[in-house]
Amino acid sequence: MKKVIYLLTMFIITSLSSSSFAQSEGMLQGTILDEKNQGLGFVNVAVLDASTAAVVTGAIADLDGSFRIKTPAKGRYQVKVSGLGYLPLQSEVFEVAGPGFSKDFGKLQLKPDVKTLKEVTVQTMRPTIRTEADKMVVSVEGTAMASGSTAYEVLEKSPGVWVDQDGNIRLNGKAGVMVMLNGRQSYLSGKELQNLLQSMSAENIKNLEIITNPSSKYDAEGTSGIININLKKNPDFGMSGSVYAGYQYNNLHTYTTGGDVSYKKGKWSTTASLDLPRRMRYRDMDMKRVFNKEGEISTFDQEGYEETERLAPALRLGTDYEINDKHSIGGLANLYYNDNRNLFRTDSWLRDGNSANDVFINSINKINSDYRNGTFNVHYTGKLDTVGTTLSADLDYVKISSRNDSEFFNTYDSVNTGNPARLDLLSSNNPTSYDIYSAKTDFAKKIGQNGKLELGAKASHVVSDNELLFYQNVDGRDILDVNRTSHFIYKEDIFAAYTNYSTSFGKKWKLQAGLRAEQTFSEGNSLTRDEKTKRDYLDLFPSVFVQQKVSDNYQVSYKYSRRINRPFYENLNPFIFYLDPYTWAQGNPYLRPQYTNSFELTQTLKDSYNLTLGYAVTKDFMGEVPDQNPENNTTVFQQRNMAEYKNLNATLVAPVRISGKWEINNNATVSYSSFTTNADNEDLLRDQLSFTAQSNQNIQLPHGIKLELTGAYQGPGVYGLYEFKSLWWVDAGLKRSFLDDKLTLTLNATDIFRSRQMYINTSLNGNTNAIEQYHGSQSIRLNLRYRFNKGKEFEAKKRNVNLDELNRTGN
Repeated sequence: MKKVIYLLTMFIITSLSSSSFAQSEGMLQGTILDEKNQGLGFVNVAVLDASTAAVVTGAIADLDGSFRIKTPAKGRYQVKVSGLGYLPLQSEVFEVAGPGFSKDFGKLQLKPDVKTLKEVTVQTMRPTIRTEADKMVVSVEGTAMASGSTAYEVLEKSPGVWVDQDGNIRLNGKAGVMVMLNGRQSYLSGKELQNLLQSMSAENIKNLEIITNPSSKYDAEGTSGIININLKKNPDFGMSGSVYAGYQYNNLHTYTTGGDVSYKKGKWSTTASLDLPRRMRYRDMDMKRVFNKEGEISTFDQEGYEETERLAPALRLGTDYEINDKHSIGGLANLYYNDNRNLFRTDSWLRDGNSANDVFINSINKINSDYRNGTFNVHYTGKLDTVGTTLSADLDYVKISSRNDSEFFNTYDSVNTGNPARLDLLSSNNPTSYDIYSAKTDFAKKIGQNGKLELGAKASHVVSDNELLFYQNVDGRDILDVNRTSHFIYKEDIFAAYTNYSTSFGKKWKLQAGLRAEQTFSEGNSLTRDEKTKRDYLDLFPSVFVQQKVSDNYQVSYKYSRRINRPFYENLNPFIFYLDPYTWAQGNPYLRPQYTNSFELTQTLKDSYNLTLGYAVTKDFMGEVPDQNPENNTTVFQQRNMAEYKNLNATLVAPVRISGKWEINNNATVSYSSFTTNADNEDLLRDQLSFTAQSNQNIQLPHGIKLELTGAYQGPGVYGLYEFKSLWWVDAGLKRSFLDDKLTLTLNATDIFRSRQMYINTSLNGNTNAIEQYHGSQSIRLNLRYRFNKGKEFEAKKRNVNLDELNRTGN
């Protein structure tokens, strides 16, 4: 608890120390610009006595180059501006007549000191978090914490992002996030998305874009917003790239290696990257369930250890050809493969108060699985005139296939009766495949002096084939269990169109408004039960954004949008997925989509400090319900529609620059969440006021060493019917470059105090389900990367296309 209080205290102190806005009767002010007329921050502004040249007072310019200095006593003075790498600038002499004297020096431009720049190496700390009108951008490239880590671990550290143990992502306390890669939908969610992000090296990530309220141009999927992961593209002419290798120890041994290469010649530009990681993860788990049958209590206590080995090679290829200066075509191919070996051991005790009935169950679950994901895209981009008319088109095909082969060994021992133990042998095969086809086009044209009109259309077709074959071993023979075997095929077609218009009114107001329509046809077919579930629905998704520029340093944005989250395909499969003898999951073919109306107000100060206030209401929220049966002490987990989910949140982003070599990025979120539902004829309300905070410090040490420290706190909260306790963690990283920055060595320590313990609990009808688990996040990582390049710089094109269908294929 002391460490938590310390972290919160440091967060508050650093946030409050960011800037001083004290006002006085007289003030000297102005703005410092560089040679490109951009604000030049953190230069020295001194007020000199005109007769002696002695420094009387002064200040350091803010991030945007502005300065404010309290007027000195009566006298004659000059202002002198100086900064490393620039020639000093000195104003004309001016006279202060009294305490009320004020003077605005306007814009003061510094010229670069060419001689100094040739002789001195200047080390700067670029911001790792910056805010833009419609999103927050978190820089990843070049940070020590990125070296040797995964995209999943980077995502966990991002402002307002929370990832639970099942890979579900919440943003500013709200569930239903759509994840994109380079502006295109990742097609994954849940465990599949978690597997992909854990297989992807953070070495290949440039930045994360967090969009809490997307416009109508984006797919309506994702009720709490979008997280776009931009992968790096090498900007060099000719051939350039990098290779890396790393090692991690977290009680297990993880090895990573890979590289990327880019080549540009003439009108062709091509990129390729290959990752070859072998990652090891483990989980410690303690679970306690209480079953209440008319006052008769029975308990199910379980201790478990899970270990996973994942071989996850990934190949990404991309090429673009410039037909001329207005038209280009290209293609992308992303190939992922996972070979997983999972071992889960549990010891369970079933007790009903009578020791003669006590049962001990030892279970060993072995799961061998492979996963293949091939994503292919061809695209066209055209500039139809010289005033901003553009046309783009994309064709996508995605093929996903996976197979899980599981073996379950359960030994039952009647503890106090002396009866011989009984062995139960079970197995299952679960082949799954997805075929996804998508086509989209986008058109943009300038209307009038300030207006811009965007139009677009999209069509997608999805086929999901999920089969589960379950066997019982009887006398050494595998016998098909027809009650646990299923075959489910799901088909879905979505046709969408949107229009979006943006304009400005004078210099202070900007407006963007749009409307998206999506027509959905779906059919779920349980071949085993001979049951079909068909749906046909049309939805409209409006969005309105208004931005007000109150002053050069202060602006306010008002946002509204309506969005949807459709069920994951596997959650519509009505059959049973075995977990252990007393636990399984079951799909729900009647699960409906959830809809969210989201309102947001964002205040931005000096393009750096953000305060976002948000309110969202979700109807038919899809949440997991644990159905505990006291008759046989079993628990069935199923996704169901809850009546309503409300979220009220406030998020503060407050960067602090202590000096040119020490900057701190702080963010904190206070959110109130409430879930209302009816479960087993019981009206339930789960609500909680929750607080999260994170502080990332970047410090440039002597000898070219960069230090990064991260401290984070997650307060108690609720999610659906589940309640979770608080947790906190501290990470640290060191980075050092050699050979003119071509060779980089990083050393990282994560979860230093082993404090990321998760405590989750739910209670329903007098039955409780509580779990404590640790995902082995404490580790030491060592990583080495070598970069090579040759040639002139060029601008790599970035694709901004987007699919949402694959986001719902999580297993």
